Amino acid sequence: MAIIRWDPFRDMITLRERMNRLFEDFFASRGEEQDLLAGSWTPSVDIYETEHEVVLTAELPGMDEKDIDIKVEDNTLTISGERRLEKEIKEENYHRIERAYGSFCRSFTLPNYVDQDKISAEYDNGILKITMPKKPELKPRKVKVLKASKKEAKKK
Repeated sequence: MAIIRWDPFRDMITLRERMNRLFEDFFASRGEEQDLLAGSWTPSVDIYETEHEVVLTAELPGMDEKDIDIKVEDNTLTISGERRLEKEIKEENYHRIERAYGSFCRSFTLPNYVDQDKISAEYDNGILKITMPKKPELKPRKVKVLKASKKEAKKK
């Protein structure tokens, strides 16, 4: 019988590979056609801020603007809609369905400096862009710093 040196890292790598396979098998079985057809999906969004506005862009490929609903209520912006599977092709004719279909709903809390009455949205080539202007009175302003001697002179 040969003596084999114990390597704890080899055991950890083996355990990690088994866990990865376990998760891959679990999520692969959940991604079957029935789940994708009846399930929901979450579109990806980017949110950035400029000096004058906050902008949200969302990826909504394959959708019409009439299938997208945008609501602003109680300082919350909600984007919802549904992406439908094309009905011209029968489900049994598909070999593989990887794109997600179904309804989605994303909600975002708006900062208090967004002017909710002036929010606008545009949709082009599968990208939804929501522009939320900032209120004018809350835009940053510069404050001039005076020397103490000038400040005292102004008081007199």
